[in-house]
Amino acid sequence: MRVVVVGCGRVGSQLAVTLSREGNEVSVIDKSNRALQRLAMDWGGKAVVGFGFDRDALEEAGIAGADALAAVTNGDNSNILTARIAKETYQVPNVVARIYDPRRAAIYRRLGIPTVATVAWTVEQVLQRLVPERTVTEWSAPHGEVVMIERSLPASWVGYRLDELEAPGVAKVVALSRAGKACVPKPGALGQDGDVLYISMDAGAIGTVEARLAEGPRP
Repeated sequence: MRVVVVGCGRVGSQLAVTLSREGNEVSVIDKSNRALQRLAMDWGGKAVVGFGFDRDALEEAGIAGADALAAVTNGDNSNILTARIAKETYQVPNVVARIYDPRRAAIYRRLGIPTVATVAWTVEQVLQRLVPERTVTEWSAPHGEVVMIERSLPASWVGYRLDELEAPGVAKVVALSRAGKACVPKPGALGQDGDVLYISMDAGAIGTVEARLAEGPRP
């Protein structure tokens, strides 16, 4: 996967290194060459000095054909402008922007740009938005026999019943987040684009649920 990270502070540098070590092709843009020195010595990606909203810098970083972009500078306006350029001009599939003012989140959501406020910001949360097929364990029973995972709904499941993912006594969709609001899905609820599912299951069933998500609904 090709990823562009704009901003090389503590979050941006850790994000870039993590993605690179997982085998992704990563480029980092920062206006400060000194900030780029935060990258690990063994980091094998590309570093570009410039602004994320500068198309020359984006082009140099390989935005054309990129699979994901994270705008994680310390400026809300810069992050949103960068995210909009990535999404609207270059049609990057997975884009996320860091914001300091959570009151703006609803506005950006209407623009189709996922955001994460600083108070809730972690590298794991960014990775979940950049790589929707990643599974995040939200909760585990004391002895690990039951877990609850967070998982973005694959595009193949949009318009299909969420309860088709369930197995009685083994796995159940206990909640979903849709358009920034969480709810308990009603019987027969259909998946929508952008849904994030919370699935409770036996620990040994994670692989089965992941395979079910990947294979798509049965005819």
